[in-house]
Amino acid sequence: MSEQSEKTTGAQAVDRAITRGIDLDGTVIPPAKLDLYHQVMALEGDRQRSGVSNTMRSRIVRIGVKHISQDKLDEMLVEADFAPLKDKEVAFYYGDK
Repeated sequence: MSEQSEKTTGAQAVDRAITRGIDLDGTVIPPAKLDLYHQVMALEGDRQRSGVSNTMRSRIVRIGVKHISQDKLDEMLVEADFAPLKDKEVAFYYGDK
């Protein structure tokens, strides 16, 4: 993997860019955007959690829909002993684009 792709791939690349205030393309992230991001993340950081399994499933669905077909993701969730996709998730993520 090249040094450039290591800097611009994966969630860690985004986190590093936010920390530096510099987008992956090298442009400065406007302060208003960074401020709003930090405000919302602080709220999320203070939210009571219901369990790791729920959070894992949410992340799998939110990210998985970008890469995996609806049928395959649903199958994978069930095989891993997570709840299958909910109707509202299917409508939101896989509905008419």
